[in-house]
Amino acid sequence: MIRRAFEWLFPRKCVLCRGFLGKEETDLCRACRIDQPEYRYGKKKVPHISDLTAVWMYQGHAASSLKRYKFANARHYAPVYGRLLAMRILRDLPRADLVTWVPVSAKRLRRRGYDQVELLAQAVSAELGIPAVKTLEKFRDNRANSGLKDPAERRANVLGVYRPVQPEVYRGKRVLLLDDIVTTGATASECARVLLTAGAGEVMFGAVAASGTTSSKKVQ
Repeated sequence: MIRRAFEWLFPRKCVLCRGFLGKEETDLCRACRIDQPEYRYGKKKVPHISDLTAVWMYQGHAASSLKRYKFANARHYAPVYGRLLAMRILRDLPRADLVTWVPVSAKRLRRRGYDQVELLAQAVSAELGIPAVKTLEKFRDNRANSGLKDPAERRANVLGVYRPVQPEVYRGKRVLLLDDIVTTGATASECARVLLTAGAGEVMFGAVAASGTTSSKKVQ
């Protein structure tokens, strides 16, 4: 009775379109499962990254959902994103020794109140049974790459803004680096470079959404 009352007061919604979920639906409505373009698995040419995967293309409802997650305190999306990304990682990537994330700066963390990618990493870690470890620190609050269109500008903007944390934990190990969105790959590449320089054996990458070629595949 209590559960029914709670669901009546706070009906479950699709994390993408925010439409109400049916009794048999979980996380995503049927329309979004069918219509939201899935990321086409394949190696994107990102320096220092051995392999990568993502759940969706960064467009449509997925883009709107991630903006709410990142900027509108929709942190309750993290377990849903984590489940879906973990399924994709299991399908597409070798097993990692640990999960880590692209961190936000201290200034941005204070302003936002949470690190959305750390929440994602914790969710993926729980799904995969692999420890989540802080391996990077963003010690300079640079301009957001989303405001830069030129790939060379993006690469220059992130150069030297991250430094390694506790490298003895991941030395020689296969690291799974996560972010919420990947576009040109400049940030992922720089973070991977720092990890490899500090001793990581290999860096793979996963994201909730990515730009690039659309796919006809559907989310299962």
